[in-house]
Amino acid sequence: MSSTFYVTAAIDYVNGDPHLGHVYEKVGCDVLARHHRLRGDDVRFTVGTDEHSQSVLRAARDRGVTPEEFVAAQAERFRSLWASLDIDHTAFVRTSGDANRRSTERLMQAVHDAGFIYKGWYRAWLCPSCERYYADKELVAGLCPVHERPVELVEEDNYFLRLSDFQDRLLEHLEKHPDFLVPEPRRNEILQLIRGGLEDVSISRGFSDWGFPLPFDPSQVVYVWFDALIAYLTGVGYASDDEEFARFWPADVHVIGKDITRFHAVMWPAMLMAAGMPLPERVHAHGFMTLGGQKMSKTRGVFVEPTALIQQFGSDAVRYVLMAEIPFDRDGDFSMESFVDRYNADLANDYGNLVSRTEKMIQRYFEARVPERGGEEPIDAELRTLASTILPEYDRAMDGLDFTAALAAVRKLVARANKYIEETAPWKLRSAGDDRLGTVCAELLEAVRVSTGLLHPFIPRATARVATDLGIELGGDLTAALGSWPVLHGGDPVGVGEILFPRLDREAF
Repeated sequence: MSSTFYVTAAIDYVNGDPHLGHVYEKVGCDVLARHHRLRGDDVRFTVGTDEHSQSVLRAARDRGVTPEEFVAAQAERFRSLWASLDIDHTAFVRTSGDANRRSTERLMQAVHDAGFIYKGWYRAWLCPSCERYYADKELVAGLCPVHERPVELVEEDNYFLRLSDFQDRLLEHLEKHPDFLVPEPRRNEILQLIRGGLEDVSISRGFSDWGFPLPFDPSQVVYVWFDALIAYLTGVGYASDDEEFARFWPADVHVIGKDITRFHAVMWPAMLMAAGMPLPERVHAHGFMTLGGQKMSKTRGVFVEPTALIQQFGSDAVRYVLMAEIPFDRDGDFSMESFVDRYNADLANDYGNLVSRTEKMIQRYFEARVPERGGEEPIDAELRTLASTILPEYDRAMDGLDFTAALAAVRKLVARANKYIEETAPWKLRSAGDDRLGTVCAELLEAVRVSTGLLHPFIPRATARVATDLGIELGGDLTAALGSWPVLHGGDPVGVGEILFPRLDREAF
């Protein structure tokens, strides 16, 4: 029986359209999910849309539509974008949907029955943009500290979660499990927050009917952040498929932006503890993608239109460059100049060039068939030796969600293979009638095969084409196949595809 792996991306607000920051996160999650599938794991991957916010009501009114109509249209925008990027999720959870309502009712009732919910008076400042409530001391010059926008005072009777009851348990969990929250700066922030003392949090709203009614008091609806977090349970069958849920919960990793770490590393584990449920294994809080040093935000006019970028360069190019250029544990800046430079250097000049040169030599010298090996020199063993070195390096990086390091490992093999072509000069071996030509070209095909398998989570379309050319599968348990050398059989056909990544003119952008 295969191992299981469950990864979730943040559930996205629908009050605005998706931007490149959303793309960055979802591509990272998809890369991780695809990597585990290639290991032979049974993978679940949840994305979704967060639909019960007050900002949704405002946006719907501004457009003259009902909130239900507005969220349906916006959810489709996100769904369509993920499809265009080949985001292969297993669940797309809309938080206002029936499945998430069943999950929300079950979890909230369980927490209530366990005695961790009570009624009290609530007073706080609401930021409509992030749907977060702030105390007076948290405001900056009277504004939301994240969005720098005016906040609204909310006062009413609400239900509260006894978050303070879990202060010691949360602190103990983070101290005993240092990998529960990564990277280290986020963990230190949350440890400091918990040690400073936790206050109980409001979990319901009485001033709005846009949300799920509390199962124990239908006069109030669930606070948006609670049914958004519960979507992670919904994605693997909570309250609808007990067998599926038992197999995949707890999640192996929640991937989120660093601005929502508090919800995922304090409030969410407390909710699960209150319901008597196991906690996720890890929360990975990535940084912000910036443009000219500013966090991407359509409301501020700081953004790159992702759909236009995909249409112009293709989904593989967008996926690769984002993962290669911007580390997944810190802020990173995006520019079209760096995009084109990275595309040309890694995809056009290195991998694409290696594939094209190798396939054409196989076609020209061996009638498009895997050659039989002849003589061998010490240099001919260097590619397989390097491959055996980078495979564990690649796996460690992928396990740590260090996608830039994983790609750097693959580039070592691709660069060495391109250099190997120049050093061995197959065209000279051909002219001399040297039977070592078969060995050299066979080694190059193996280098293409291994690099293609390692790059598949990042550039699935291009690598699928190359896999077809080589007659190999990119499914099931690929780990053993990538660790073997050689795998291709002499005499098997080799296809010659079109250029994978045509070089871009930097001056045109």
